[in-house]
Amino acid sequence: MSERLQPGDVAPAFTLPDADGNVVSLSDHKGRKVIVYFYPAALTPGCTKQACDFTDNLELLAGAGYDVIGVSPDKPEKLAKFREQESLKVTLLADPEKTVTEAYGAYGEKKNYGKTYLGVIRSTIVVDEEGKVERALYNVRATGHVAKIIKDLGI
Repeated sequence: MSERLQPGDVAPAFTLPDADGNVVSLSDHKGRKVIVYFYPAALTPGCTKQACDFTDNLELLAGAGYDVIGVSPDKPEKLAKFREQESLKVTLLADPEKTVTEAYGAYGEKKNYGKTYLGVIRSTIVVDEEGKVERALYNVRATGHVAKIIKDLGI
């Protein structure tokens, strides 16, 4: 199981393919704040709600200096379908090997209906302009989470 990040930690660097197969790196966003959120699977109800909430608030977040990146274990083709089907505007990155998900502490034990298994833990990491972790939120709910982040960040 991966170690959870704490405020003040250096955010692990990453380079992953987006929905179109283009590579995106955390370093591409140097000088801007980045909200990196991890979700279990594209085209599922909770993940769709969360991605739509981020898309609906993207202008507000961008205006406050935040870029938004969603990361899941899905392949780029599935992310492209997700983006098209839901008209998503957030950057979606593919992490099928779960290396970045693990580096950010967003992979580990989950419980569902009394069963314990390993999976993606819905998490949101806010990275500052210098590449340091400003906030690390784990086991977040899909519904209402974006509104809570906006409130917590004072936007």
